[in-house]
Amino acid sequence: MPHREKMYHIYAKDRCIFHSLKEDEFQRTWNQLNSMVGLMKTDYIVEDLTYEEVFPLMESNGPAGDSSF
Repeated sequence: MPHREKMYHIYAKDRCIFHSLKEDEFQRTWNQLNSMVGLMKTDYIVEDLTYEEVFPLMESNGPAGDSSF
């Protein structure tokens, strides 16, 4: 079974603001958002920020030798 890389979606008040981030992108973005929300005057508070871990679906071409017609 092939390895599927974990991806992340980041939400602010139930609205997806970043999607399909790889681990390194997620860590940088998550830390930056938490810092910005804490420092800047925005409509959001840190508790409004959430994320979800997702595993993308792998595309399948069907069994080997299976015709498409």
